[in-house]
Amino acid sequence: MKKILIFISALICSTTYSQIKLPRLISDRMVLQRDIPVKIWGWAAPNEKVELSFDKKKFNTTASQDGNWIITLPSQKAGGPYEMTLSASNSIVLKDILFGDVWLCSGQSNMELPMERVKDKYRDIIAKANNSEIRQFLVPDQYDFAKENTDLSSGEWKAVNAANILNFSAVAYFFASEIYAKYKVPIGLINSALGGSPAESWLSADAVKKFPEYDAEYQKFKDGTLGTQIEANDKKVSSDWYSGINRQDEGLKKQWSKADLDDIDWPVMNIPGYWSDYALEKTNGAVWFRKEVNLSNLKASSAKLILGRIVDADSVYVNGNFVGTTSYLYPPRKYSFDPKFLKEGKNEIAIRVINNSGKGGFVEDKPYQLILDKDSIDLRGPWKYKLGVKMSPLPSPTFIRWKPVGLYNAMIAPLTNYAIKGTLWYQGESSTKKPEEYGALMETLISSWRSAWKQGHFPFLVVQLANFMEPKTEPAESNWAALRQQQKNTLAIPNTGMAVTIDLGEWNDIHPLNKYDVGKRLALQAEKIAYGEKNIVASGPLFKSAEKKGNQLILSFTDTGSGLMIKNSDRLKGFEIAGSDGKFVWASAVIEGNKVNVWNENIAKPVKVRYAWADNPIEANLYNKENLPASPFEGAVFK
Repeated sequence: MKKILIFISALICSTTYSQIKLPRLISDRMVLQRDIPVKIWGWAAPNEKVELSFDKKKFNTTASQDGNWIITLPSQKAGGPYEMTLSASNSIVLKDILFGDVWLCSGQSNMELPMERVKDKYRDIIAKANNSEIRQFLVPDQYDFAKENTDLSSGEWKAVNAANILNFSAVAYFFASEIYAKYKVPIGLINSALGGSPAESWLSADAVKKFPEYDAEYQKFKDGTLGTQIEANDKKVSSDWYSGINRQDEGLKKQWSKADLDDIDWPVMNIPGYWSDYALEKTNGAVWFRKEVNLSNLKASSAKLILGRIVDADSVYVNGNFVGTTSYLYPPRKYSFDPKFLKEGKNEIAIRVINNSGKGGFVEDKPYQLILDKDSIDLRGPWKYKLGVKMSPLPSPTFIRWKPVGLYNAMIAPLTNYAIKGTLWYQGESSTKKPEEYGALMETLISSWRSAWKQGHFPFLVVQLANFMEPKTEPAESNWAALRQQQKNTLAIPNTGMAVTIDLGEWNDIHPLNKYDVGKRLALQAEKIAYGEKNIVASGPLFKSAEKKGNQLILSFTDTGSGLMIKNSDRLKGFEIAGSDGKFVWASAVIEGNKVNVWNENIAKPVKVRYAWADNPIEANLYNKENLPASPFEGAVFK
């Protein structure tokens, strides 16, 4: 019996890998890293001989007992396209292969955010986007706590063209465009990012052991049982809540979306705004909104509603015709519809808004318009509203995919054989609840990724968090500022760089649209760190030290470029100092050469200084003359 089982096991193994199989990354149109040896790997039958033919040369290996094999190609110069043939009991031909620079692009939603989300802002750029030498591999959003995966479930290499550009990471694409324009080498982007993910979800099982709290959480989810139970419960709770709201909503029952509805007695609120400021207060549930729009000389060939952002979900109707819906709060609402839905005279726009927790309504300082061809009608101002159904808040789900280690196992581990030039990292928004630990998390992450790739200290370039949320008029503590400081501290790790974006955010949007300048500033860091441009100014001023002189602090900076400057004002703003009591107050500041002197007449012995220390420090205006902003910082007197 034992011999039979061994025979069956061997037969199964042989059948599983009776032909060579390649990982998803090793495929047509791939970009391989230039100037270093690169691995080509896959699976075959145990002890099967595998041959690789490339550029008139042949390379051979034999699969292991487990069916694994690796062939290492010698260093190649940038160029292509090439073909590659792999042969064993079967043959695979890979086409349109380029050698260039491969960048791993990871983090959360601001890295993941595609060009489609910014298409209105960069319409001309997108219309002209056509470059077969910039390519992206989009890693599927998956997690696995049980083991490090050896392959991806899907994905393919795609070049920049009209059909593909909208799916490229916006930050990564603008970065790649800058690098390509300067060096004219093919650029491969491996887009492995997931919205909302905290740093610990990208740590390996070994790396997370340095953080007992996260390791304990990982152990709870390791076998998958708890996660399955939680997800099933969350799904049922959500399904029951939405079924209840749809079943009980008077607006659905009585068709409040129809054009001829009698809404004479509905109260009025101004849009944009939140109904918590009106009679509904902090109500959760479904609220209906209606606005009458008068049109004349109607000859439009296209029609679109721009409805800013809505918290949380919406369904929109024009004269009773459904024109669009969005299920969560972050995407901008842009609904194109048939202009035949409109008519001369009175038209009714109806919006059903579902708010499942917190404040419901329409995000301020966003556009709200009806656009007919090139003409726009402002929809801000009074709208009628009525409660369709009041609900208890929907409990927040447990986002299992964000738990420690899961994303590393499924979205990073399968990539580690693939040679890269470096990493672009845009993450931190989901880690602001505990900013004090972020520096240690990132030091561990960077070290563990470099160890996994076995390529030494490859460049690791981070995007510092942009300004966000409502500005404050007085100095205050800020988790976002504290996390930016932790990000700045990672620059002590060799071969790291940071793109400062403190001037690129939007107070009312965690996903600011200006991704061009983010990519451009990352490219500057890459030019200096990855491409060895010694004379380039890649960063705005970075705080170095503070020296006490009387009642003043004399601040020194690195990366001053051709000099410090004040932007858009005649005086420096955003500085605050504290004495021994630790209470920060606004400070006066002046530029003296490449230093900044700060003081407050009421503090005789200042010991600490901060700059741009807020969620949204809108008045911070210290730059170098290369027009790059100074990084926010906190510092103390060293003598």
